[in-house]
Amino acid sequence: MTDLLPQRRVTRTPEETVAVLEALYAEASTALRDGLERFLTSGVTPTLAERARYRYPELTITYSPDGLVPTSARAFAKFAVPGVYTTTITQPSAFKNYLIEQLRPLMEDFEARVEVGVSTQDIPYPYVFESGDELGRGKVSAADLARFFPPPRLSEVGDEIADGLWDFRDDRPRPLALFDAVRVDYSLRRLVHYTGTDWRAVQPWILLTNYHRYVDQFIRRGVNEVRKDGPYNSLVLPGGATITAATSDADIETLIQTSPWQKFQMPTYHLTTPFGQGVTLANIGVGPSNAKTMTDHLAVLRPHAWLMVGHCGGLRQSQQIGDYVLAHGYLREDGILDSVVPTEMPIPALAEVQVALQEAAASVTGDRGEALKRRLRTGTVVTYDDRNWELRWSQERRRINLSRAIAVDMESGTIAAQGFRFRVPYGTLLCVSDKPLHGEIKLPGAANAFYERAVSEHLDIGIAALDVLKGQSGTAHSRKLRSFDEPPFR
Repeated sequence: MTDLLPQRRVTRTPEETVAVLEALYAEASTALRDGLERFLTSGVTPTLAERARYRYPELTITYSPDGLVPTSARAFAKFAVPGVYTTTITQPSAFKNYLIEQLRPLMEDFEARVEVGVSTQDIPYPYVFESGDELGRGKVSAADLARFFPPPRLSEVGDEIADGLWDFRDDRPRPLALFDAVRVDYSLRRLVHYTGTDWRAVQPWILLTNYHRYVDQFIRRGVNEVRKDGPYNSLVLPGGATITAATSDADIETLIQTSPWQKFQMPTYHLTTPFGQGVTLANIGVGPSNAKTMTDHLAVLRPHAWLMVGHCGGLRQSQQIGDYVLAHGYLREDGILDSVVPTEMPIPALAEVQVALQEAAASVTGDRGEALKRRLRTGTVVTYDDRNWELRWSQERRRINLSRAIAVDMESGTIAAQGFRFRVPYGTLLCVSDKPLHGEIKLPGAANAFYERAVSEHLDIGIAALDVLKGQSGTAHSRKLRSFDEPPFR
């Protein structure tokens, strides 16, 4: 079958490279869809030659310098050592800007040789359909399809590269990217399932929250933004409904009220720009499991940053309800990532993100100096996997005290560890909604008053912080997040 595959093609520019990847992927995915359609309608099975066409394109880069590998201040788009680097690619049209951004420095600064061809990695048949409903016709079972078409295989999906488990050997190429095509496709489908929107709507600047009230404020702000003569052109809701400047007031209200967000575990909202530099808000709900699930899948989109903006319990007497907590460290008691990011591994604060959050808080609140310090406290956040950790206070007190923690939640440490793990810039700005150790617990009346006052301002700070980071020309992609054997692509 390998004789039927086209030879690798050497490309000279990033644009040419992506064009070839697009052509190869279109040919393979179209062949697979056509083969499935024929089988579903007439029962005709693909030949061996046809099955050999159902494969992802492969991108190979060879770097053979005349002397030493030059150093670069960039955190990405550079080589750790000379050699051959490769990865498979899916959806190259959707990832076009990202691919060009990575390829240009490698081709121009390092004069690396770039080749594109067909890989030996099959495209699993469910990944070429948009909704999956196409496979629900007739009496054909998944077992029937798996006999004749490539099925999803969990044995081929993993995070060994990101987790430092890749077996580097001299007799095979090194990884070019953290995620290969089948890992990306796996997560793209999960994103649609969990969020209720097309993964293409996800913006590269992401806010994660643990309360639906932030969603209400985001929708209000989003509607106002798309009506302005500003950078945003649409607000995409779960289910795919889209609000633009041309949408009438009545239609806006109908779209918001009928959005089926309740059907999705982690509904996600997207304030888009024409050039794909907007903001996504994901309501991940409560708990580290949801936090890990969402960021596992968002990571394949290679976002520029994700920030946690949610509520926390204040642990210090001096804190007030509505104060902010800017995390500079995490006491990770969530347990969910201990096997891949052991708790003894430090999760560093990223200076660029910390500064952006502090600047945004000052700008939105209008506070400066001592006034800002009274409302914004920097310190360690404890992240638990148990919402009722207070019932173990006599056991937990010493550990919290030794950590000098100032707040407690259930998501922030997980999100930061995932950012560290997947090389996505991260940060946390929480709002104190109760003080469980000081008798100020959440009661319905007090909670409602707090929510009305604090949520809008908090969300504004998160968006303002992302605006600050957008203006920093990629410096948020810190070298702190890179390993010794880092793949060239970020």
